[in-house]
Amino acid sequence: MNTEQHILACIDGSAVTESVCDYAAWYGSRLNLPVGLLHVSDVPASSRRDLSGAIGINSRQFLLEELTQLDEQRAKVANSYSDALVNDAKSHIQSRFDSMDVKIYQRHGKLLPAIEHFNSKNRVIVMGRRGEDHKDSRINIGSQIETVTRASSVPVMICSEKFTTPTSYMVAFDGSKTAIKAVDIISKSPLLKGLQGHIVMIGNDDEKSKKSLAAATEQLTTARFTIEAHHLSASNAVDGLLAFQQQNAVNIIVIGAYGHSKLQQLFVGSTTTKIIAKTLSPIILVR
Repeated sequence: MNTEQHILACIDGSAVTESVCDYAAWYGSRLNLPVGLLHVSDVPASSRRDLSGAIGINSRQFLLEELTQLDEQRAKVANSYSDALVNDAKSHIQSRFDSMDVKIYQRHGKLLPAIEHFNSKNRVIVMGRRGEDHKDSRINIGSQIETVTRASSVPVMICSEKFTTPTSYMVAFDGSKTAIKAVDIISKSPLLKGLQGHIVMIGNDDEKSKKSLAAATEQLTTARFTIEAHHLSASNAVDGLLAFQQQNAVNIIVIGAYGHSKLQQLFVGSTTTKIIAKTLSPIILVR
């Protein structure tokens, strides 16, 4: 097995942790790569420095010692929780994917720097999102997903529902640079080969877009993927894509992510964010 790269699964103990583990293991099994389980403990900074100048001279030393002990205990509990979480996650993966090599990574601080520490090894990053109220397009999907995706040079997989072995996928295609890059990455990877594929464009009836869709379809066909092209009309691109997904029982959505800058998104919104918010299906984001 190739140990130079891994599938980095970011887990936090929330309800989506099992889904993240399962999809990361599936991804690893398709690419013959190990899973790296990453848990980041973000213990809040001590308040000792804030209080040390405000307490009386006689009680200062005693209170600082008390706060120090509390800090140490809080860090100890956080470390124990992290140990239990990653070991349970490893056992879960190996009980379902018995030959899967699983690495354990535990770090302190923020998620993005921890992920970037492994940049040279990351083949893909797998993260979870909460499943509650997923039908509400205004839901806050969490800034972590966008922050990590914008900073990542590799695909990011977002998942939340219970794992089912994927048999089909769709590429949300609009002829943009990120969409073309997504097709290129798919064509060079064994991940989705053998699954029923759909490449779907909504609107964009100009000749340039039609030629771009045809070229993308030909690229995947030449790479021996089972792929069907669909050029559809819909008043709303996001609703059109998700309606197609439901009608065709598509398991995975692949999308070129965050093609606009953050400033532009304030005015035009983000198709990426809306799709993540409106579906519980796994999504592979390509930046």
